[in-house]
Amino acid sequence: MDLCRKHLQRVTQLDLTDQRLTGYISPSLGNLTHLRALRLSNNSFSGEIPASLGHLRRVEIISLSNNSLQGWIPDELSNCSNLQILSLLSNRLEGRIPHTIGSLLKLVILNLSGNNITGSIPRSIGNMTALNVLSLSANYLQGSIPEELGQLLDVSYLGLGANFLSGRVPPTLFNLSSVIYLGLEINHLDKAALPSDFGSHLPNLQHLGLDSNNFEGPIPASLANASSLIDIGLSRNYFSGTVPSSVGSLHDLTFLNLESNSLEASDRESWEFIDSLANCSKLQAIALAMNQLGGAVPSSIGNISSQLQVLYLGTNQLSGVFPSGIANFKNLIALSLENNQYVGAIPEWVGKLGNLQVLYLEGNSFTGPIPLSIGNLSQLLHLYLQDNKINGLLPPSLGNMKNLQRLNITNNTLHGSVPAEIFSLPTLISCQLSFNKLDGMLPSEVSNAKQLMELELSSNKLSGEIPTTLGNCRDLEVIELAQNSLVRDVPVSLGNLESLKRLNISHNNLSGTLPKSLGGLKFLNQIDISYNHLVGEVPTEGVFLNASGTMLEGNSGLCGGVAELHIPACSVPSSGPLRRRRSFRVKVISAVVITVISLLVILIILSFLYRKKKMKQAPLVLPSLGSKFPTITYKDLAEGTDQFSASNLIGKGRYGSVYKAKLHGQTNYVAVKVFDMETRIANRSFVAECEALRSIRHRNLVPILTACSSIDSRGNDFKALVYEFISNGSLDSFLHPKEDGTHGSCFLTLTQRLSIAVDIANALEYLHHGSQRPIVHSDLTPSNILLDNDMTARICDFGLARFFDNVSTSSTSAVKGTIGYIAPEYAAGGRVMLSGDVYSFGIILLEMFTGRRPTDDTFKDGMSIVSFVEASFPDHVTEIVVDAQLLEEIDDYEAPKECTVTAMECVQSVLRVGLSCTCQSPNERMSTRELPMKLQAIKESYDVDEALQVVEHQQTT
Repeated sequence: MDLCRKHLQRVTQLDLTDQRLTGYISPSLGNLTHLRALRLSNNSFSGEIPASLGHLRRVEIISLSNNSLQGWIPDELSNCSNLQILSLLSNRLEGRIPHTIGSLLKLVILNLSGNNITGSIPRSIGNMTALNVLSLSANYLQGSIPEELGQLLDVSYLGLGANFLSGRVPPTLFNLSSVIYLGLEINHLDKAALPSDFGSHLPNLQHLGLDSNNFEGPIPASLANASSLIDIGLSRNYFSGTVPSSVGSLHDLTFLNLESNSLEASDRESWEFIDSLANCSKLQAIALAMNQLGGAVPSSIGNISSQLQVLYLGTNQLSGVFPSGIANFKNLIALSLENNQYVGAIPEWVGKLGNLQVLYLEGNSFTGPIPLSIGNLSQLLHLYLQDNKINGLLPPSLGNMKNLQRLNITNNTLHGSVPAEIFSLPTLISCQLSFNKLDGMLPSEVSNAKQLMELELSSNKLSGEIPTTLGNCRDLEVIELAQNSLVRDVPVSLGNLESLKRLNISHNNLSGTLPKSLGGLKFLNQIDISYNHLVGEVPTEGVFLNASGTMLEGNSGLCGGVAELHIPACSVPSSGPLRRRRSFRVKVISAVVITVISLLVILIILSFLYRKKKMKQAPLVLPSLGSKFPTITYKDLAEGTDQFSASNLIGKGRYGSVYKAKLHGQTNYVAVKVFDMETRIANRSFVAECEALRSIRHRNLVPILTACSSIDSRGNDFKALVYEFISNGSLDSFLHPKEDGTHGSCFLTLTQRLSIAVDIANALEYLHHGSQRPIVHSDLTPSNILLDNDMTARICDFGLARFFDNVSTSSTSAVKGTIGYIAPEYAAGGRVMLSGDVYSFGIILLEMFTGRRPTDDTFKDGMSIVSFVEASFPDHVTEIVVDAQLLEEIDDYEAPKECTVTAMECVQSVLRVGLSCTCQSPNERMSTRELPMKLQAIKESYDVDEALQVVEHQQTT
């Protein structure tokens, strides 16, 4: 590259892109007055943009993207009158966009996305009539969209998404005939209908993003006049009425996302849009989930493009039998029919959808057996059939699905034995078969499932012994075998399960002693062995030190353990004078104990009478926390859970149990967290969780619906919280490291990982800065991040959450949280801070993109996941750091590198954010105000930077 003109010997171009440079940008660059192009992108520059760059009167390109620049955008840049490209994407810039920027009349590309810019969009931008690309997305911009933007008649890319813009969209924006990309998603744009002639003046529009706003009214039929449309995103709004059949005239349409609206279909006429979509021969994805579509899907659905890969129809009011037209979609990858009213059998032809990777049929009324042909789905990753009326046997052909990761058929009426073939699946992570009528023995071949993390077979009729081979499944984190007829000893081999977190073998016929090796499992935090016939001494290590996480009742032969368990001490045989002295002491102690117990009984009776009287005086039901459930009582919850039946038990936590319930008059399931009031701090935990959650609402938090503080049928205190039921599991269950550092197959794509990261960051930003009082979560881990069926991430478990304005400035309490995710300053007795959550989030980012837990055996001798990434960043990220399965996806990425940001650059940007969040000093960590914007910008650049680079290429050539 010629940096200097031959005769003048002046520097005209300075390109230091991707050079791992740090420090500040020198103000002396302003002396290079003949500079035409300044490219410093993809480094680690910090500090402010020098105002001296305004001296570069000849400069045409300034590209400072993907650094850590701070401060305001200098007004002096408006002096660069020849500037054509200004790209400041993905930094930490704050303050307002200078109003003087409108004087840059030659500017073709203005990209300020992914910063912390506040204020409003300057009206003066409307004067920059040469603009071809305007990207201001992923900032904190407020106010309305200026009408003056309608003067940008040459703009082809207009990205204003992921801000806080409000008001109505100026009608002039819908008249920009040159626009190709229009992104207004994730804002607070007012409830307003789209104009009836929408699309009539947008002949070149290819991408329309209006998702996650407040648009209402019908989808205008004139949308079809934007005849070049490829992607339509209208999800998460308030659109109502029917889907116009005119969409079928969009012959280039590939992606149609209308999820989470109030769209209706109830008769042949309102379903006509399905007929019309047969004309869209390039259609690859249709998302209509979470609407009010009713009745049977017309058979004409089978006439839609054979290229269709994604069909989401879940959470509607669809009925009838399995739509037969789906049989034509041989390229289908994802099929979602969950939470509808389908009946009848699952057809055998489902097994012919050979490319299917996810099949969601849960929450219907399907009957009959599981078709044998389902074993032909060799590419299937997820099979969700829970909450139906499926009967018959589990087909051994399930063992043919060599890529299956998650199998969930809970809450059906399956019978017969569990086929050993299921455990031959090399990729199986989760096997959930609870609440059926399965019998026989648990196959010893379970040990063949080397990657198994969840084994749930509670509430069946299993008999025989727990196989000792179960101890060979070294990745197991959850074992649920409660409510069966298992016998004999608890296998000692379970002590080999170093990753085990939860063990529930309650309500069986187990005997013998408790293996001491269970006390050595460092991650085991919940164990329920209640109501068996176990005897002997209870271990005094590990989980057995935590009374709230250990359930032992119903085993009269157990003794010893720590005092908090309240189990009788183990007897020690003695003789002679010593025995007589001990006998005397026992008698004295017994007399004292009897006296104390008598007094306690009297106090309890008096307390009960007082409480009963108080109960008559005033109701104890809390006001509703949500609009769905006006009030909730103990009786409502008891009926909804079938008297808190074990068949509805879905988990046990630190301070109580969680039940699945369907409340009277409601169609959707809820999760009911019932506090164990015998636990010492359960009441305080209930009050704290109520206080923390009752005033917060965010799409990336598991919402609390209501709460109940009352008296149960026996007159005892009763406290419960009611949450929205999330059935897709946790992020942790989707990530699967191995002890040797290698990775099993992982179904999370790069795009999914980016979306999950943005969701978590949005939730944290809301907790820290968007709620009425800042809240510190204090236990952010992949286990506390749940995923919706649409893979939206939601943070849960606020058991350790605290209001930041109530956090002690000199906290000396024991460190709480999860090992590996706790900020280092907490270990030194530091006070709880917002930056502690940032550290935990940084660890999660590194874990998501490396596939390794922070507690991986690889990290020893002072090495951590942070130092592991730092040591290889960025030159050796590909060979050493990145998740092997993610690398495989990246290798398959076929888009030309000159047209889009490469996937590896995207991964490096995320890892850079993760490292910024995990700095040792809390003051050096990234703020949760900038995290969502930064990650959204990275995600957006991966998706749409093609437009930016193509235009830049045109300008520079």
